[in-house]
Amino acid sequence: MSALILIDHQDGSVAKSGAELAAFGKRIGNVTGVLLVAPGEGDGLVEAASSAEIDSLVIVESSDFKEHGITAMAKALTSLVKDRNPKALLIASSSRGKEIAARVAVATESGIITDAIDIDGDRKTTQSVFGGSFTVSSSVTTPVAIVTIRPSSIDAPSVTSTPSVEKISFSLADSERAVKISKVEPAVKGGRPELTEAKIVVSGGRGTNGDFKPVEALADLLGAAVGASRAATDAGWYPHTHQVGQTGKTVSPQLYVACGISGAIQHRAGMQTSKTIVAINKDAEAPIFDVADFGVVGDLFAVLPQASERLAKRPS
Repeated sequence: MSALILIDHQDGSVAKSGAELAAFGKRIGNVTGVLLVAPGEGDGLVEAASSAEIDSLVIVESSDFKEHGITAMAKALTSLVKDRNPKALLIASSSRGKEIAARVAVATESGIITDAIDIDGDRKTTQSVFGGSFTVSSSVTTPVAIVTIRPSSIDAPSVTSTPSVEKISFSLADSERAVKISKVEPAVKGGRPELTEAKIVVSGGRGTNGDFKPVEALADLLGAAVGASRAATDAGWYPHTHQVGQTGKTVSPQLYVACGISGAIQHRAGMQTSKTIVAINKDAEAPIFDVADFGVVGDLFAVLPQASERLAKRPS
């Protein structure tokens, strides 16, 4: 049996994304990593891709990936799936990843499961649904299972593989070029990790009263990403790109610190699968404490500076 994994290099996390998907893919069988790149870009990504436990690496080169985006990526993956007939195609569960997965599923008449947090050797997946209120097990019955998996759902082993490398070329048919990307502006990134990829996330909510300085200070000491509740982003206190929740981003870090967040179902839907949850809130009855592993009843403006002070004194 075999599994294909899409190693998405466009978000800058080739090693992390590939390693996590490969760890799940190994449960199914031999793992083939797939890189969709512009001509000449593949060689520079082989080393990063080889930090995943993959048996082989297919580099698909095409100028269509930049000019026609997801349409071209989905078509290329569809061709690979039809040619290789894997037991599963695993893709990181981002907005782009889910759209690619959906298009491939339709084109190959395959079953699809999105936002899985686990998958076993029999392709049975686990999902956290309805704001984390239920855990669902489900399986695809078609020959190929197409599954998108939330980032940070597994602690991938640190390995160095020596996969066989194959290069192939791809080109869209003229009838498939109806949409063309005319301009791309990369998102402006700061010095902190990407929210959906971070191992630690510190989030602030209504309790910050618009002052995220203590939240950011703690995040910087922990090497964490900064998140925010919907209440905070709707109030204009923090950018909507940092919103965690059902209508924002879904995160599954090793550590999630909720500061001044009540824990409404909308927010819990985006962070409840975090491995360890720490909640800081003045209201002892706040729903966030129902899902927290550790809770501090107190004012975040008193708690966070003390925590930051202690962390700053740690031996480096």
